[in-house]
Amino acid sequence: MADPSSYRPKPGQIPDSPGVYRFRDEHRRVIYVGKAKSLRQRLANYFQDLAGLHPRTRSMVTTAASVEWTVVSTEVEALQLEYSWIKEFDPRFNVKYRDDKSYPYLAVTMNEEFPRVQVMRGHKKKGVRYFGPYAHAWAIRDTVDLLLRVFPVRTCSTGVFKNAARTGRPCLLGYIGKCSAPCVGRVDAEEHRGLAEEFCDFMTGRTGTYLRRLEKQMAEAAEELEYERAARLRDDIEALKKAMEKNAVVLADATDADLIAVAEDELEAAVQIFHVRGGRVRGQRGWVTDKVEEITTGALVEHALQQLYGEESGDAVPKEVLVPALPDPVEPVQEWLTGRRRSIVSLRIPQRGDKKALMETVQRNAQQALVLHKTKRASDLTTRSRALEEIADALELDSAPLRIECYDISHLQGDDVVASMVVFEDGLQRKSEYRRFQIKGFRGQDDVRSMHEVITRRFRRYLAEKEKTGEWAEGEPDLTNGTADAAGNGTPTAFTEDDGRPKRFAYPPQLVVVDGGKPQVMAAKRALDELGIDDIAVCGLAKRLEEVWLPDDDDPVVLPRTSEGLYLLQRVRDEAHRFAITYQRTKRAKRFRSSPLDDVPGLGETRKQALIKHFGSVKKLRSATIDQICEVPGIGRKTAETIAVALAQAAPAAPAVNTATGEIMDDVEDGAPETTAGPPGEPVPTGAPDERRGQER
Repeated sequence: MADPSSYRPKPGQIPDSPGVYRFRDEHRRVIYVGKAKSLRQRLANYFQDLAGLHPRTRSMVTTAASVEWTVVSTEVEALQLEYSWIKEFDPRFNVKYRDDKSYPYLAVTMNEEFPRVQVMRGHKKKGVRYFGPYAHAWAIRDTVDLLLRVFPVRTCSTGVFKNAARTGRPCLLGYIGKCSAPCVGRVDAEEHRGLAEEFCDFMTGRTGTYLRRLEKQMAEAAEELEYERAARLRDDIEALKKAMEKNAVVLADATDADLIAVAEDELEAAVQIFHVRGGRVRGQRGWVTDKVEEITTGALVEHALQQLYGEESGDAVPKEVLVPALPDPVEPVQEWLTGRRRSIVSLRIPQRGDKKALMETVQRNAQQALVLHKTKRASDLTTRSRALEEIADALELDSAPLRIECYDISHLQGDDVVASMVVFEDGLQRKSEYRRFQIKGFRGQDDVRSMHEVITRRFRRYLAEKEKTGEWAEGEPDLTNGTADAAGNGTPTAFTEDDGRPKRFAYPPQLVVVDGGKPQVMAAKRALDELGIDDIAVCGLAKRLEEVWLPDDDDPVVLPRTSEGLYLLQRVRDEAHRFAITYQRTKRAKRFRSSPLDDVPGLGETRKQALIKHFGSVKKLRSATIDQICEVPGIGRKTAETIAVALAQAAPAAPAVNTATGEIMDDVEDGAPETTAGPPGEPVPTGAPDERRGQER
């Protein structure tokens, strides 16, 4: 725990102007980003008596080891820079939205020749019209299914569209009238784009025009005694009305607005947003955030606005944003929103009427979301805390292992030996910290030696990171030279500058778990001892009896089968095994797809295919003469000589075996083994019979 007075700047050093400040920890990682109208006044608040600080603020300033700042000219620039740095550095003490799911949008790809209606998630693309977000993708599909009766816009993928154009036959929707079938020329590009624009107009709230037009057409059809056409138009009108009912009118003046409500307690806050377009609720979303420092409702609103509109522009930012409390000061935020929209945006608190009533509805949703989240989290936290405490008690650790790293080795009969490292923090997966390794220190199958190599490489990088940040005690060795990287390339380690980004191996775990028994545990312990690391616990989890092995004990630790601690260790081990075997299978599949022809310089994919088509297999090509190779179109004599030399130098593949009959298949192409029946995308090497399940790790 650092003393804030040890890094407190002198008052005269801090400028009295707008700016953005960053607190860094002892590893030079950015742990908090903030902005201020006056840097001098704001930073002075952090360096007062610790007893007077909010508990989370106190935790932040005692974790930090330095503070720095950047001066800007206006508060709007400070707001923009703060948002950019929070996105870049992901500081641990800033407000974080734990609900990171990607909400689905109804999207119309107006940037294509034939626009397509589809469900989209993730980052928004230029030239695509978005409507939503929706809480569930099925809600979008229900709406689209109703609207396609009236606006038969294309919904198929590019592959389906091209295949229909090639065969001259539309898909099922084209036959039943829910697609205008531009793929087969029933409508041209201009007519189809007109349908897409009408679809977008309807979704933006301009519904009356289309309903009146359809009603007029229905009346005309009835007068002309075209009763079947009139019935179809009647059904279209009902479909549109049913689609409209899904989004009831909430604001009679056809307002475009976003309503933001916040429900909070001392520890957490829930944010709910209703997107109202054309007076109707078109989408809803929400987040839950930790209150990592003493923060007002207005500041929470400001963070929500940054999250909502930080990457938006134009009409995606509405004319009106209604909030429960205004940021302080409100002018920079309003100016920032206006800049994002490129026209005036009104940011205010609703006082009366329909908008205030709708805000109360949004507030109730926020309160319910907070209650639901706290109910779920209480259960999860209790279980995870009990699991970590049971592990600490069983392994006699000084404290609960808040960060656990697990390692596993995977190979197929000694080939493509790889390893995985998975990370669990507070009992939860931290997938951004996962790493994978290629074993290149030796060839063959030796799990113990492989484990020693991986642990050595991982913690050698950790020690090098410590040296980089100046954390070495006197007399400790320099291990930076010759460190292999995570891919096993064996090159000297290269480190990024001290820019605050999390480094790949900077965080040490409290517990290292290896997949295996006593030999693997001893190998991991020996690797740590050789590096001089004695403050990290090591254990192994053997699969057969789920025994926990410790380096210094001859007998395993047996946790009860109902133990939450054992369940957590199993989850960690199984995740490491999954991650390792996925990587190993990827490498294996890539190797199986290779061919001796890949090494021939200047030989492209077209000529390789021509050679295989002409000779039937690489084996027959290998036995061909140079004159015979020259007979292939596009192959000259010089290229033929190069091919012959390359194939002569390449070792022929081992005979393949039919796994069903045991017969040796002499005609299988070299470098392209056949596959047996199995899961799609999982090639099985011929020559590795059914017992491969017992050989693959």
